[in-house]
Amino acid sequence: MNKTGNAAPWQDKLIEYVISHSGALISALVVVVIGFIVARWIGKLMDRWLTNKAMEPPVRMLLVRITRLLVFGMALVVALGTAGVDIMALVTVTGVVGIGIGLAMQGVLSNIMAGLTIIFTKPFRFGEYIEIAGVQGQVTGIELVSTTLLHADHSQVIIPNRKIVGEILHNYGHIRQLDLSVGVAYNTNISGALVIVRGVLTRNARVLKEPAPVVGVTMLADSSISVAIKPWTAVADYGPAQAEIYQAIVEQFRANKIEIPFPQREVRMLGGAAN
Repeated sequence: MNKTGNAAPWQDKLIEYVISHSGALISALVVVVIGFIVARWIGKLMDRWLTNKAMEPPVRMLLVRITRLLVFGMALVVALGTAGVDIMALVTVTGVVGIGIGLAMQGVLSNIMAGLTIIFTKPFRFGEYIEIAGVQGQVTGIELVSTTLLHADHSQVIIPNRKIVGEILHNYGHIRQLDLSVGVAYNTNISGALVIVRGVLTRNARVLKEPAPVVGVTMLADSSISVAIKPWTAVADYGPAQAEIYQAIVEQFRANKIEIPFPQREVRMLGGAAN
């Protein structure tokens, strides 16, 4: 209120506009509500249809969101025209504002473009284990802006998509290969030791039959012969399988009297003791 107790000029104009265009404003509101309902309904129909087509979840979600936005955007334009807004002037202003927003949000836009690239080129999929940008984990989410990995310690790693596109990507898929080794004494029957190790792998339910495990002598060390043990497991079994295999090998080697030597150094004193 001003000093005379009357409404401010802009308030007068607003009240006058609402009263004189009440019918158009109500119609515009009805159009917006109907547009919102129709957008959700069409989005659900499209989501159901794309699900039946077995489309990748990220692509399906993206198409559904775009469809909803387009339908609601059309309804909003119709509602603004019904309310008496100059659509051409609004489009011009929106374009100028959009340019400013685009310049201010270059990082976000680059993430979105990278996200679209990931979604459509599919360098990795849900559930696969990948290593990129110095981190690794199982893919649990692919969004427009970021990709989420589940680390081995069950923590989440969220990577901006622009950090993924153009980088070297190591995709393990749905299986991983363990890289284990054990040392045996030089007087050990190597063939018998390898048979024991292969038996341990065969009995472990986490070890995959295909691809076949790799077992063999890998190095002649100073105090032992190193045996490489490289079986494949599902991503979820990678950690538990390693502990189970090592424990079973130790138990079987002890039962079969196979020595696992530890590093030793022999020190010889030359010359007599000082007086």
